[in-house]
Amino acid sequence: MHSGPGAEPRSVKPPSVPRTEWVTPGRESALAWEIVRLVIARCSVDYAGRLSAHLPLATRLILLKADGSVLVHSDSLSYKPLNWMSPPCTLSRMEPDPEQAEAGVTEIWRVSHAKTADMLVVSIHEILHDSSHELGVDPGLRKDGVEADLQRLLAEQIELLGEGYQLVRREHMTAIGPVDILARDPNGASVAVEIKRRGEIDGVEQLTRYLELMNRDPLLAPVSGVFAAQEIRPQARTLAEDRGIRCVVLDYDAMRGLDDSSRLF
Repeated sequence: MHSGPGAEPRSVKPPSVPRTEWVTPGRESALAWEIVRLVIARCSVDYAGRLSAHLPLATRLILLKADGSVLVHSDSLSYKPLNWMSPPCTLSRMEPDPEQAEAGVTEIWRVSHAKTADMLVVSIHEILHDSSHELGVDPGLRKDGVEADLQRLLAEQIELLGEGYQLVRREHMTAIGPVDILARDPNGASVAVEIKRRGEIDGVEQLTRYLELMNRDPLLAPVSGVFAAQEIRPQARTLAEDRGIRCVVLDYDAMRGLDDSSRLF
């Protein structure tokens, strides 16, 4: 961008990103980053490598992540970028040649993959927003409603299996692995409970193997089975009922004490 006749071109960078001065036309300078940078710009994008793709001039979000990846987004496609370059890669900034400058290009970003010949070229016409942020270390995603949560809640609310049921223990060990819950029914008979988020045929087969072993133990036999899950597939339910295993659908929100008024959907 020129501020007047004869003025030297300069780059616009946020304070947290090391300044990279313009170089001789046709030359380039490496641009390193260790933070997340958000740029909204009018730009066109070209991708060359295993396939070629072109995005014509439009306003887009360019995301430079601290892991070294570069993603180009539009106000559509939800989370999916229009184009991107995965790490490891390097980003170099070039001054446009006279023909590109005449077309309105103010700077060119060339993103090159370190292990392949793939290249992403972003031709910047105008930067509308440019900010950088230090996000720090992310603790990672903690999934809610996993089997461990369901097991804990069902153990605390064992009456969900029926009136008069009592908890014996969680993680009852067998020769082939632990049964999620060992309980007793109102008559004092042993009940093995296998818990899944989604009840599939594999889960029924797993519980069947546990029951075969447990019913050989004179201290436990006879042992019946309960297959408990937030959702049970029809094929799994059919197989379970054919083998005398009772199916119980668990409402995770209700088990956590959330009423209907607190749900968004």
